[in-house]
Amino acid sequence: MNPQADPSAPGAASSPSSSGPSGPVVKIIGVGNAGIAMLGMLNHTEFSSAAMVVINTEAGALTSSSAPVKIHLENKLLRGLGSGGDPDRGRAVAEEQFSTLKAACEGANIVFIVTGLGGGAGSGISPVLARAAHEAGALVLAFVTLPFHCEGNRRESQAQKSLEQLKKLADGVICLPSQRIFKIIEENTGARETFRVIDGFLVQAVHGVWQLLTCPGLIQVHFGDLCDLLRDRHAESLFAFAEATGPGRAREVVETILAHPLLDDGRALAESTAVLVSLVAGQDLSMAEINRVMEQIKRQCGRAKILMGAALDPALENTLCVTLIAARQESRAEPAAADAVPAASSSSAAPAPTSVKPRFEMSEEIPLAGGPREVPPAPVSRPRKGIPGNKPVQTQLPLTIVSKGRFDKSEPTKHNGEDLDIPTFIRRGIVMN
Repeated sequence: MNPQADPSAPGAASSPSSSGPSGPVVKIIGVGNAGIAMLGMLNHTEFSSAAMVVINTEAGALTSSSAPVKIHLENKLLRGLGSGGDPDRGRAVAEEQFSTLKAACEGANIVFIVTGLGGGAGSGISPVLARAAHEAGALVLAFVTLPFHCEGNRRESQAQKSLEQLKKLADGVICLPSQRIFKIIEENTGARETFRVIDGFLVQAVHGVWQLLTCPGLIQVHFGDLCDLLRDRHAESLFAFAEATGPGRAREVVETILAHPLLDDGRALAESTAVLVSLVAGQDLSMAEINRVMEQIKRQCGRAKILMGAALDPALENTLCVTLIAARQESRAEPAAADAVPAASSSSAAPAPTSVKPRFEMSEEIPLAGGPREVPPAPVSRPRKGIPGNKPVQTQLPLTIVSKGRFDKSEPTKHNGEDLDIPTFIRRGIVMN
């Protein structure tokens, strides 16, 4: 680890980390190249009360960040070349320096993890960091992007695997699949600008949650309310941001939210179990506008638990901004097949009757070449010596002769009047044991 990146160093300890004596202590941690880029887009003046930390396996990427705390994860395996796009390497170095990650999260009430999944650092380090923050006692929210389809199956698979791990370790995961951005941008948008748009959307989500917690408002959301809503839900969340001005701004932001492509055109609201809504406007925000917006959102959310905050920002004159985050609870139902296995192996439970389809059809007589032949009566077997009363009955199996297929029309092989194509025990009427 780079010595200047040690969170316990004097420079790191002196960085501001809380929003005041009564406010929650928030740390925003950018992981990997994408996380560092997103952290750079935040307005550091507005987020001055939050501690900014960047983590990466490449020392060069850290130098471009203005975050006061930089953590360079390095070991002999990486040899100064970074993770090379391999999440296993990123995960290994994060586990090796787990105490460093946990120390970076100490003292925080909330840890925001900002990263892009698919590469080695973001996919490998983020789940380990989420566990470290949880062990440090913080509420953990992850803000992540998923790769484009064109980036290949390998990055998509790595991103999905890391996402599943994050959903188990973080209290909430706000996810933006990059592929959905095509519903928003114009076709001739440049590649660099497209990535800036994606990062900008995720920054809006971070900004919306931040405003819920820190902005003095008409309706304040307390840290305990957020914990009660998200703690241990392990849910994946979708989000949307809308902004409008003028006299019809309340109606306009609602229409934008309900038709937002990042919310599956509003369908995600019907499936949500928890919804966070942040309304921020200038001093002219009215209670009627708040009621109009929330009434329309509540109609779409079904039985979801809703947490709403309304804040005032003098800089937003004649403007209304709404950030909505919809969380869908993970299904914990176990497959029925898994339940059936122990039941079948239990010694106290009787085995369920099974229906087995016979392999052969039964027939009372055996058709042979040259016409049907009567089945000779089965002889009565004698009881076995030493077992009194045991009189088993020996019978002939009435098997049906299977068709010869393509040899049906061929001449039978006969010798001394006997058809040698018929098995000997059938020709001679021998009863098989």
